[in-house]
Amino acid sequence: MEQTEPRDRDGAVRDELTRRAGGYVQAEVDAWLAHALAAHLGHYRDPAAREEAAGLLTPPVLAHAALLAELARLVPTAAPGELAFAARLATAEPEAADLAALLTRATEPTGTEGSPA
Repeated sequence: MEQTEPRDRDGAVRDELTRRAGGYVQAEVDAWLAHALAAHLGHYRDPAAREEAAGLLTPPVLAHAALLAELARLVPTAAPGELAFAARLATAEPEAADLAALLTRATEPTGTEGSPA
């Protein structure tokens, strides 16, 4: 899986793989989809495909992708193994996507630089 890039309808393929192979494959497929979505690989290079993914992929996969994207932006030198906790967090905490949004807001310029305090 690490040597392939996602293509159109891979989100639907995820559901079929889970149905046929059981849950043991699901975590690996979800991590692969989240990484591809966060890094804009393959099919997800297209902004429309990323937008469509929001309606096809599960909330934990979307939260995992959001966390990966934000953590990669904050710490570009992080090794993939250092970010493995993001999958566990996204699966365990429904608010994981909120954490990604909070990290984004915390590091964005506020537009008040140079203003008197």
